[in-house]
Amino acid sequence: MKEFYKNKNVLITGHTGFKGSWLSQILINGDANVVGYSLNPPTNPNLFSLLDLETSMNSIIGDIRDLEKLKKVFNEFEPEIVIHMAAQPLVRESYENPVYTYETNVMGTVNICECVRQSNSVKSFLNVTTDKVYENVEKNEGYSEDEKLDGYDPYSNSKSCSELVTHSYINSFLNDLNISTSTARAGNVIGGGDFAKDRIIPDCFRACENHEDIIIRNPYSIRPYQHVLEPLAMYLTIVKEQYLNKDYSGYYNIGPNDEDCVETAKLVDLFCKYYNQVNDKNIQWINKSDNGPHEATFLKLNNHKIKHTFNWQPTWNIEKAIEKTVEWINVYLNNGNITQCVNNQIDEFFSKQ
Repeated sequence: MKEFYKNKNVLITGHTGFKGSWLSQILINGDANVVGYSLNPPTNPNLFSLLDLETSMNSIIGDIRDLEKLKKVFNEFEPEIVIHMAAQPLVRESYENPVYTYETNVMGTVNICECVRQSNSVKSFLNVTTDKVYENVEKNEGYSEDEKLDGYDPYSNSKSCSELVTHSYINSFLNDLNISTSTARAGNVIGGGDFAKDRIIPDCFRACENHEDIIIRNPYSIRPYQHVLEPLAMYLTIVKEQYLNKDYSGYYNIGPNDEDCVETAKLVDLFCKYYNQVNDKNIQWINKSDNGPHEATFLKLNNHKIKHTFNWQPTWNIEKAIEKTVEWINVYLNNGNITQCVNNQIDEFFSKQ
């Protein structure tokens, strides 16, 4: 993997976010020429600043809705590989700001696809969406890639639309231009460095920081939880393989095995187990609904296609993912070396690939 990315021009949108920061660090470690295009980091503190990534890459602060600025970045840096992750990524935020959510997630995708279409340099393009793009009837079987796209809430629905925009550009333009293009629908990611609101692991982290009980809104909801490095490794695999062979272009679910699709209560139980063991604490959780907007109670992905296509298996199960998340949190809370911790986890993860 490292050899492939060495000296390649890679553009990441959304590089200042949680997943974008981890991905940027992986590519920097692989000696890629990394360019990021994103708004300022969405939280304070944030992983992008903690890793001091601005000094290790070309970081462009810009809005994905600004087509002209985005075009200038493509013209200046001539990326060979584009990974599109810029988004308004929160379900609850989408209820509060639906227009902004659609502008960012739909027109942002139009803009990036248009820049890819007009580029003379791009060979491999990946649009990262979400497990929530499917019409969720809460069935027991995981959703496969050929099932109906129709997310319920404005966030989920806007990402369904993002998929459809990409499909149209593939059929109308990108296939003829020989630009390999895929979309990736990843499950719920966890890991160190996520400070977002209304996400369960950041809520756990903040409770520990403030010496409070953890509040869970929906303890019995089931989600395909996975460590952030799982989908990022597969994004890089998809981009690499379709760069080398266009036949690998397609639509891919990236989710954990069935046994790691767990109730939120079990996820938080594991968090409390590892946090309390390491810190000799007694952090607990309480069930307290805040009567928020609709969120699905059951969601699972079918990962058979990506397993078969790339001979893939998840590297870290849910327990290992929580252990590594707590490891990062303890480094942060004890003012340790965040960059070293992230790099150690990256090295450990990829050594098992």
